[in-house]
Amino acid sequence: MKKNIGAFLVLLLLTAPAWGQQRPQYSQYMINSYLLNPAITGIEDYTEVKIGTRQQWVGLEGAPKTYHVSAHTPLNKQVASIRNAGKGITSTRTVNKNRFSRAYPHHGVGIQAISDRTGPLRRTNVNLTYAYHLPITRTITVSMGASAGILRNSINPGEATFTSPDPAISSDYVNRNYFDLGLGTWIYSNSFFVGLSGAQLIKSNRDLNPSEENEGPNNVLQKHYIATAGYKFDVGQEVTLIPSVLAKFTSPSPTTLDFNLRAIYADRVWAGVSYRNEDAFALMTGVNISHIMDVSYSYDYNTSPLNISNSGTHEVVLGLKLFNRGKVICPRWMH
Repeated sequence: MKKNIGAFLVLLLLTAPAWGQQRPQYSQYMINSYLLNPAITGIEDYTEVKIGTRQQWVGLEGAPKTYHVSAHTPLNKQVASIRNAGKGITSTRTVNKNRFSRAYPHHGVGIQAISDRTGPLRRTNVNLTYAYHLPITRTITVSMGASAGILRNSINPGEATFTSPDPAISSDYVNRNYFDLGLGTWIYSNSFFVGLSGAQLIKSNRDLNPSEENEGPNNVLQKHYIATAGYKFDVGQEVTLIPSVLAKFTSPSPTTLDFNLRAIYADRVWAGVSYRNEDAFALMTGVNISHIMDVSYSYDYNTSPLNISNSGTHEVVLGLKLFNRGKVICPRWMH
């Protein structure tokens, strides 16, 4: 049964004029929104590195597997003077309660690499990003960002079995490179964020290979638009609640909505729940181990008919805060 479903999914992907939602799904997008919006590039006072993997629909043959690495850093940023009586790690709550919550105009640069595998299909995306952050009030900043890079679609015929082989599969027909362009904006403060971004904005019908003679199907690259927003509520002395929502628009694929709620205790430990319409519930948790390292995990329980053939989805993210001179253990800005 599992093999039949897996084969069906692969065939569906190969025969469709466009591959469903072509960007990977992330349950923990709220701790690395940089993968979805280039305007976040360089938002913090340190270099932020994230390494993650998502194993989707475990137990289903040919199910998607995603790996990503990203890093971004500010440039020419005037760092606010953060003090904690000279006694080590700085609490984000301490920073927010003082006058040192002001943002400064600055640039940011970054890089992200994503590998997405579904059965014999491969999708690799490497982008460089840039953003400019401009405060519009003492507490609110607007950033604009762009990403540009190469997206490669490919297939490993050795991992696919067909009763009637298609000549296109044995050639390099689907081994193609495309130019990927993305734009985004992010409005943020210590207590809220609103973001809008677009990816694959050049709807290319041909790849970048100069020797390519055959044109592929129309609309090979779908435009993706993502809108997200969140707000921070302080509950008592040590607990913070952050509800957030994400909407993804990708025609002809259906619109997806994510509703999330995270609770953070003392800037150290957090836990959350998420619901993705007509797809999955997710439980997640994470810990800020130190001002250098953090780690998080999420588990998705699938609510679609596919739940009979898989044991859920696992996602793990490791974060590093390099050159963190302020020794802040929790992200200072909402992103």
